[in-house]
Amino acid sequence: MTTQSTTLPEMNWDWKRILFIMIGVILFAIVNFSPAWPDAIDPTGKHFILSKEAKGALAVFLLAGTWWVFEVVPIGVTSLAIGVLQVLFMIRPASKAFTDFMTPSVLFIFASLVIGMVFTKTGLTKRLAYKMLVIVGEKTSMIYLGCFVVTAALTHIMAHTAVAATMFPLLMTIYAMYSEDDKPTKFGKGLFMGMAFVAGAGSIVTLLGAARGAVALGFYKDIVGRDVSFFELTFYMFPIGWAMTFLLWGFFMVFFKPEQKTIPGLREKARRLSKEMGSLTKDEILAAIIIFSCIFIMSIKQFIPALDVLDKNAIILVSTILFFVFRLLDIKDLESVPWNIMLLFGGAMSIGFCLWQTGAAEWLAINWLTIFKESHWFVFVMSIAFFIMIMTNFIMNVAAIAISLPVALVVAPYLGVAPEVILFAALVTAGMPFLLLVGAAPNAIAYNSKQFTTGEFFLYGIPASIMLMIVVGLAVYVIWPIMGMPILIK
Repeated sequence: MTTQSTTLPEMNWDWKRILFIMIGVILFAIVNFSPAWPDAIDPTGKHFILSKEAKGALAVFLLAGTWWVFEVVPIGVTSLAIGVLQVLFMIRPASKAFTDFMTPSVLFIFASLVIGMVFTKTGLTKRLAYKMLVIVGEKTSMIYLGCFVVTAALTHIMAHTAVAATMFPLLMTIYAMYSEDDKPTKFGKGLFMGMAFVAGAGSIVTLLGAARGAVALGFYKDIVGRDVSFFELTFYMFPIGWAMTFLLWGFFMVFFKPEQKTIPGLREKARRLSKEMGSLTKDEILAAIIIFSCIFIMSIKQFIPALDVLDKNAIILVSTILFFVFRLLDIKDLESVPWNIMLLFGGAMSIGFCLWQTGAAEWLAINWLTIFKESHWFVFVMSIAFFIMIMTNFIMNVAAIAISLPVALVVAPYLGVAPEVILFAALVTAGMPFLLLVGAAPNAIAYNSKQFTTGEFFLYGIPASIMLMIVVGLAVYVIWPIMGMPILIK
């Protein structure tokens, strides 16, 4: 009689993953359970207490940031942890922490992703991709440039989230002609990360690119008492937005130089495939009418008082409903929505509102800006731009501006700084969060390509952010004064 020996299955421990999980947990515990921290004091002497809930918000913020950067669990699961921790440690009630997962902004992102799905399903994506490739040709450097220029230009007339959702399937089609497998390549990384970065750069040029501009101008009017017109904003932002677009093209040509200089026969192949598609189908025409009607209404509503009451989130969701009414999409399409990305933005909104409502973000802003209240005016302006750049990677850029701008505009007169330069410097960096996926919807949409990791995005976002700060410095010190912007109070 023989006895069989049984062996336990070998356990493979991912020690790096465990290490970063624990770092996040330890940071949370240290901050959440530490004794009370000192008050923040603004230039007028007003005290801002960091409450127990606000300290808890900072603790969640650190854990989420660590887990997101190192992707120790799926990014959507980290977002769920944000809501759970707020409730378990009584930072905010569940009615607030989890409701933020389905705010109007998250629904806007959902509707934008659905628009991208329709472009792909109807064939509009392929048609547009083939037309673009016929124009830009076979050089991969020119394909980069063509995609970046189109992305930046579109953000002048529509929200950068919708632009990213529109461009994403188009870039997927272009990339499929470069590589037949799904393995990440330098070209793939540069193409998709570049689209995300450039969507931010282009979105600063007009008020149509994102909501942050309108919010900032509202605060500016309330505090300073002066209106900044649509065209004044565009006048000062246009050279900065486009300078960043072309600099980012150079950046990605250096860091992600495509493995192939050209794709031989690409132009002819694109021309042939475009011809084979024939004339526009009924579904393509219907999809285009629905999409561009919604975009048109969102773009003109702020110029027509009667339309201004319409919420942009409701307008874009009309397109989602109509896609299913006219059977351009079906239940299988609805089930294919990337819920990992949706959860990511739900968590981003939740931690953003948590930092804002508990007063943690205001405490951070006041402590940071008062450090520079007696510094040189240029250092002060750059400190504001830097703080907003960092904060907008973690919380909504609208919230980052709402927290920082009022404090900065109060401090500015003491240093003889004109409020205009504060406003525009803040808007530039608020539009370009290059470090974390949660900083902007285009970042997360690009991540869906599976061409890069969250760690890679963060790593290459560091030199891109340094480049951004250099451009802001040149704008503040050289470009805007030449254009006639007041920099110092006379």
